[in-house]
Amino acid sequence: MVKAIVGANWGDEGKGKITDTLAKESDIIVRFQGGANAGHTIVNNYGKFALHTLPSGVFYGHTTSIIGNGVALDIPKLVHEIDDVVAKGVPKPKILVSNRAQIVMPYHILFDTYEEARLAGKSFGSTKSGIAPFYSDKYAKIGFQVSELFDEDALKEKIERVIVQKNVLLEHLYHQPLLKADEIFRTLMEYKEMIEPYVCDTSAYLYQAIKDGKNILLEGQLGSLKDPDHGIYPMVTSSSTLAGYGAIGAGIPPYEIKKIITVCKAYSSAVGAGAFVSEIFGEEADELRRRGGDGGEYGATTGRPRRMGWFDCVASKYGCRVQGTTDVAFTVLDVLGYLDEIPVCTGYEINGEVTTDFPTTTLLEKAKPVLETLPGWKCDIRGIKKYEDLPENCRKYIEFVEKHIGFPITIISNGPGRDDIIYR
Repeated sequence: MVKAIVGANWGDEGKGKITDTLAKESDIIVRFQGGANAGHTIVNNYGKFALHTLPSGVFYGHTTSIIGNGVALDIPKLVHEIDDVVAKGVPKPKILVSNRAQIVMPYHILFDTYEEARLAGKSFGSTKSGIAPFYSDKYAKIGFQVSELFDEDALKEKIERVIVQKNVLLEHLYHQPLLKADEIFRTLMEYKEMIEPYVCDTSAYLYQAIKDGKNILLEGQLGSLKDPDHGIYPMVTSSSTLAGYGAIGAGIPPYEIKKIITVCKAYSSAVGAGAFVSEIFGEEADELRRRGGDGGEYGATTGRPRRMGWFDCVASKYGCRVQGTTDVAFTVLDVLGYLDEIPVCTGYEINGEVTTDFPTTTLLEKAKPVLETLPGWKCDIRGIKKYEDLPENCRKYIEFVEKHIGFPITIISNGPGRDDIIYR
């Protein structure tokens, strides 16, 4: 059976923990899009980890972790990440990398940095991981697949051809040093040596695994609102964050995805620029940021303070809908235990009218939150294992959110640990 775990909002919803939890009953975990620009924070028996490329199921010895063809593969970062988890006592995970995955080139990171600097105050809040230049090249058909590392003559010829374009931009737009073909070739040969032990036809591997009845998890990066088609464009990422793309980015038939678990935070947070209707500021935001997550709300990749806000029913309902949600996982609920009252955004006021439908970006920029306030539960809910044992006001909060988003909340995370989970 194939399940997908994806985000409903701006990313940072807690997908890593949910993947880590569900990986216990899975055989294969697949990253199907994105790259090292996002981080999944995991707290388990081995310690605390911020994974950027590895799937979040690498901590179980029985699982196989796959980097799918849809991933922006930063080879040095992947290998460093494998070495890092092993150094911290984790048994070396079984990793397979698609021979059709494309490689983040060293110049992709340079171009990302140069463009953000050029845009200055109008930048997109990039993590400077090379993601936008990478996907631009992929769809311009001048990217490099892993398989191309194994044909040196063809590779040299292609490098010469590609850097002509790059050097025009470097010279005339960014005024930076030009690329040299021989240096790039040497770097790619180093990459080849690093990645060769892991490379295989992962699509064929997954096809057979499905035939054999294996349990497969597709792990998404970021969330619905960062999708380039359905998110807050242009303040989005460069690959589709939706479960539907899981079939493409992993190389499996779409009809095999039977369950889509969409992760929502019990409040809102976002990294980077873009519309964020329920955002809060000042001391109120600082307090929630300090208490939030599993050590404060700071980006796992950048370390930047996350923007904070109350739960947004409008955005979450939309995010769940475009994902094709079958189940909602509701995370970091325990964080809200300090509040006397908890505001929830249930609608947007745009040009004097209230809507519960998520609009396109131009209207979103004009939206003001319509808030309803619920009573808090004023106690620590960590350690509770049964839904009925949660405080009444806590259950009312969950059920209020569930009613407004219109999708069943079946998993509740009430702490950072692997076992801090309530199934409903």
